[in-house]
Amino acid sequence: MDIGVISVRYARALIKAALGMKLEDQVYQEMQTLFKSYIDVPELRFTIDNPMLSKDKKEALLTTALGKEPTELSRKFIALVLKEDRESTLQFMAASYITLYRKQKNIIRGKLITATAVDASTEDKMRKMVEQRTKGTVEFKTEVNPELIGGFILEYDTYRMDASVKTKLNNILTQLKK
Repeated sequence: MDIGVISVRYARALIKAALGMKLEDQVYQEMQTLFKSYIDVPELRFTIDNPMLSKDKKEALLTTALGKEPTELSRKFIALVLKEDRESTLQFMAASYITLYRKQKNIIRGKLITATAVDASTEDKMRKMVEQRTKGTVEFKTEVNPELIGGFILEYDTYRMDASVKTKLNNILTQLKK
């Protein structure tokens, strides 16, 4: 069976159980932590995929990767995944849960890139503008890139607004070369 199909099936079952127990927000945080653990510690994947490592040790490792005090639901989910020998797809299951959760809660990911750090009120104004346009909640990430010289780049969903000085200068240079 396809990894994507398996991952989505397990993630759907987990979100259904989490919704029924009113734990979907907590499980969302845990799945984000687990996914981030796989990204930040590449050795985790190799260790979990190692057939020589006992299921108990894998379970302890994965429970730690969920973060502090994971829910009983997440613990049982990890145990089920290990019991069914699906641990190699756990990272994809976590990613699928995150995607399903965001879709259900209408959460859009946004990114604001500026030349210098912006204050909280400016960031909040940008977030509210995006929320008004998308009719959803925005998970905002900010980034500072001095190469922009000034202005900003705003990205969300499939939208990108580049109001940076660097881009404007490059456009002027392109026009002058014609």
